Amino acid sequence: MPQVINLGHTMADKKAPGAREKRGAQRNGKTAPLFAAVDLGTNNCRLLVAEPRGKTFRVVDSHSQIARLGEGLHETGRLSDAAIERAIDALQNIRKKLKQHGVGRVRCIATEACRKAANGAEFIRRVHEETGLTFKIIGAKEEARLATIGCHDLIEPNASSVLVVDIGGGSTELSWVDARAARENGFKGLLEHAPIVDWTSLPLGVVTLSEAFGHLDEVEAYPLMLDHARQTIASWPGIAAVREAMAESEAHMIGTSGTVTCLAGVHLKLDRYRRDKVDGTWLSQEDGLAAIKLLRDVGMDGRIKLPTIGNERAGLMLSGCAIVDAVWEACPAGRLRVADRGLREGLLLSMMYGPKKPKPRRRGRRGRKPAQKQAGGDDQKGIQDGG
Repeated sequence: MPQVINLGHTMADKKAPGAREKRGAQRNGKTAPLFAAVDLGTNNCRLLVAEPRGKTFRVVDSHSQIARLGEGLHETGRLSDAAIERAIDALQNIRKKLKQHGVGRVRCIATEACRKAANGAEFIRRVHEETGLTFKIIGAKEEARLATIGCHDLIEPNASSVLVVDIGGGSTELSWVDARAARENGFKGLLEHAPIVDWTSLPLGVVTLSEAFGHLDEVEAYPLMLDHARQTIASWPGIAAVREAMAESEAHMIGTSGTVTCLAGVHLKLDRYRRDKVDGTWLSQEDGLAAIKLLRDVGMDGRIKLPTIGNERAGLMLSGCAIVDAVWEACPAGRLRVADRGLREGLLLSMMYGPKKPKPRRRGRRGRKPAQKQAGGDDQKGIQDGG
C-alpha cells in the first residue's frame, strides 16, 4: 500500500487493492530516483522502496517475509542450513522487487543473527553470490541510531526525554533520547548526530527468549521469561537514570517492533491490521497489560485466530510481551507511543538526506587498479542481472 511518511504526521495513503501509485516528478521533469532499504533480522527480512519528497519520502513498495534466520542460533552459535535457505529465498523475492521497480540506490543491512553467528560472514558472502545483494553487518549502536532516526517524528513536541524500545528477534535496543536537543538541532542535526544520551543492546529477542524457554508449557514459561527479561534490563547501568527521566510528565517511550504494533492492534480490536490506525497511537501501561493478559488467556490457538496476530506471529508473541512487560516495570510512568516504523525508515532517511561521504580521490598513476570496495560498505547502484 503506497504511503507517505510525513515528518510530524502519521498518515498512510489509502488506495484500492491492486492499484499502482504514479511516480512523482521533480521540477526538471525527471522521475524522482528510487531508494531501497533491506533489513535482514533474526526473524524477518524486510524491504522498503521509496522516493524522496521534501524532507521525507513516499513509500512505493514494502515487503516483509518471515525467514527465521536466527532459529537455533541460541543453542548452536551458527546459522542453520534450513534458516539460510529460507533467508536466501526471501532475499531472492526482494531482488525481484528491486529489479521490477528499477531501484537506483540500495542499502542492505544485517543485524543480530549475523553479528552473533560464527558463520555470519560466510552467509553474507553466499547471499552476494546468489542474489547480487551486498549486505553490511551493522553494530548494535548503529542499529539503535537508525531506529531512533526512523521514529523521530513520533516524539511529542513538548517531550523532554524519550526511550526508544526496539524489540527484535535476537536483541532489544533501548535508546534514551534527549528530545529537547532533537528539536533544537532539527532534522539535519538529527541525521548528523542523533542526540542519544545513553543506549544499550540487550540479549533479549522474541526468537532467542522463546527458544530459551521453549521446552516449557507457555503458562509456566511466561513468568520465567518475564523474570529473565527483568534481570537483563536491571543489569544495564543506565536504567536508573532512564527510569528517573521517564518519570517526568513530558517523557514517553516509543515502541518499534512487531510485538508492539500487534499489541496495539489487539487493544484497538481491529478486524485486520491497519497501519494508519496503529502507527502513532498511544498505549497506556494499563491497556498494554490488558492486551498481554488477553493474549496469555486465549492460548496459542486463540492468538492464531486474532486477525492482527495470525499463525506466523502467534508463537513469538508471549516472549515479546514479556520484554514489553519488563520494560514497563522498569519505567512504570512511561507512556508508550506505537511506531510502525524504525530501522528501514531511518536507513532511507540517512541515504536520502544524511551527510554525504566524500568521494575517494582518484590516483593518476597509470596502470594502478582502483581500490576494491569493502563488502556492504556503501550504497549499491541498482541491481545487476548476474548473481
